Amino acid sequence: MSRGELPRLGRKPLVALMDRANRALQADMVQTAHRRGHPELKAAHNYVFSTLSENGSRAADMAVRAGVTRQSMGEVIREMVDLGILEMRPDPEDRRAKLVTYTEHGRWIAGHGRERLIELEDRFAEEFGPEQYDIARDVIGRIAGLLDRWSEEDHEEETA
Repeated sequence: MSRGELPRLGRKPLVALMDRANRALQADMVQTAHRRGHPELKAAHNYVFSTLSENGSRAADMAVRAGVTRQSMGEVIREMVDLGILEMRPDPEDRRAKLVTYTEHGRWIAGHGRERLIELEDRFAEEFGPEQYDIARDVIGRIAGLLDRWSEEDHEEETA
C-alpha cells in the first residue's frame, strides 16, 4: 500500500452503519416529539434524556455517559432549564454539586419519549422477529462492551 492509499474494507464500515442508525433514531425521536406537540425539542436534548436518571444526575456524570464535554452538556442543560424541562438543585450527597432533575413538565415530555422508544422496540421486534431483534440488541451491547474493555486494556498498556 502506498503512502496516500487507504486500506479497503470491502464493505461499509461498522462505524458508518452505527452512526447512520444512531442519526436515524435521534432524528425520529425529535420528529416524533414535534408531531406530539413538543416543537421546542432538538437533537442535542437527546443526550440529556438518554443520560438523566429517574432520581436525577450530576451534569458531569451525564457528560461522561453521553461522550460529550462538561461544557456542552452544561449548555444543553441550561437551555432545557430555560424551557422548563429540567431544574437544578443542590445534590443532597454533596451540597457543592448540583443535581439535574426533571420538572413535572419534563417528566411528561420524557414519558412521551419513552413511549416512542417502546413503540420502536415493538416495531423492530415485529420487523425482524423477536429472537433476531434480541440477538441484534445483544450483539450491539457486546460490541460496546468489547470496545470499552479494549480501550481500557490499551490505556493500561500505554501507562505501564
